[in-house]
Amino acid sequence: MGCDGGTIPKRHELVKGPRKVEKVDKNAELVAQWYYCTLSQEKLSRPIVACELGRLYNKDAIIEFLLDKSSEKAIVEAASHIKSMKNVIELNLTDNPAWNGDKGNTKGDKYDDLQSARFICPIVGLEMNGRHRFCFLRNCGCVFSERALKEIKTEACHRCAVPFQDDDVIVLNGTKEDVQVLKTRMEDRRLKSKLGKKPRKPKGAETVVKSDAVEDSPGPSKAYTEKDATSMNSGEKRSIAFCKGAAVEGSTLSSSGKGSKNAPGPLKRSIINQEEKSEVYKSIFTSHSSAKRSKEESSNWITHTAYYF
Repeated sequence: MGCDGGTIPKRHELVKGPRKVEKVDKNAELVAQWYYCTLSQEKLSRPIVACELGRLYNKDAIIEFLLDKSSEKAIVEAASHIKSMKNVIELNLTDNPAWNGDKGNTKGDKYDDLQSARFICPIVGLEMNGRHRFCFLRNCGCVFSERALKEIKTEACHRCAVPFQDDDVIVLNGTKEDVQVLKTRMEDRRLKSKLGKKPRKPKGAETVVKSDAVEDSPGPSKAYTEKDATSMNSGEKRSIAFCKGAAVEGSTLSSSGKGSKNAPGPLKRSIINQEEKSEVYKSIFTSHSSAKRSKEESSNWITHTAYYF
């Protein structure tokens, strides 16, 4: 049985067998991990940050991800463990002098050398293209190749001399086993930080403690010296509101019989009735005769306030 063109189909064209497992191109996978942001899938550009699991991101993409608090926010597994900017570390990378960048013709006839990387190890000189294992220090963010850390064993950073421990070394774009180890370290580190924080006291407890402290503290002495009297006279303008309140309180106590019975000491006299005060000082208060307006000076429409009487 032939087709319209006279061709004879073969068996593999008619019978569908099992599908072949698609293999991921290793070069394409390395380029996606080491040349592009894990979150935004854009080319890595400084400033570059890395999380505690060793993944590379653009700092701008992380900031936009954290600021987006809408309900339609896409849940990305690669950044689900990042809750704030404290969970990422900005990397101190060393530029590759042999890297020419994106120069050249971009119409399709350009050859992209995947072996050439933008950054290198400052100690050994290996290029950070995914062919070699690279690490960074969580304390300072400096990036080195794993070979340099193994060959030159030290407890301080080779670049900035910041001390570090083995737990502070994080592998960039490691294997599944490396990611699992880094994940357990991250969870332990966050648990320790939570336990180390002191619990905050409620506001009610703080007010009670403050009130107790005020009651326990000794009050001011009642005897005034000549220096205190002079300081009071100099600060009379600042304490006008307080004196006014005291005068109103004394007048109300004198008018009501209950307040006079419960009062332990003599009632306070009004400042206007105090003879030892000068007229200039008395004119500050609204109860003075100079502060009262006559009917001719007052307007027809009056808003009754405490300062009117």
